Amino acid sequence: MNDSPLGMYEASVPLFLGGFRTLSGLLTKANEYVASGRIAEHDLIESRLAPDMDPLRSQIQRASDTAKGCAMRLAGRDVPSIPDDETTLQDLQDRVGKTRALLLSLSPGDFADSHARSIKINMRRRWVTFDGRDYLLEFAMPNFFFHVTTAYAILRHNGLKIGKLDYLADVRERWHSQRNSGA
Repeated sequence: MNDSPLGMYEASVPLFLGGFRTLSGLLTKANEYVASGRIAEHDLIESRLAPDMDPLRSQIQRASDTAKGCAMRLAGRDVPSIPDDETTLQDLQDRVGKTRALLLSLSPGDFADSHARSIKINMRRRWVTFDGRDYLLEFAMPNFFFHVTTAYAILRHNGLKIGKLDYLADVRERWHSQRNSGA
């Protein structure tokens, strides 16, 4: 059991990285599904759950934007732009990789006093200000996992044989590891 206090870095970057491990695994399975001929790649990428919801590609783009935006703002850095120009599953996988690399460039020290940092974001042409803690817990984390979950749901809706342990990729790895080690 780890009794150390949970800092802003530990409450954000590792969870974002876990979400991207999930998305990467889902995209790998989506690529295999497309290769099997069950659906056209473009149709899957542009698939949505409802007419007024964004398609799969946008869900992954927004997860990327949310994670990099949150981490960089909390670290007091400028948020780099990644153009929303992905048209293939590999493009989306590459975007996941770029976002992971940005997150991995940060360290816990970059988040010193980030809980109190003032974060101002534009939400539908209206500025909202948070302190760092509330930004992470009230906006960034729920928003990030909304988009990861919606990407999962779009893939499942289109026939991919995925389940809860595909979403909980890190838990699945822990389960397999402990099962294989006899723990």
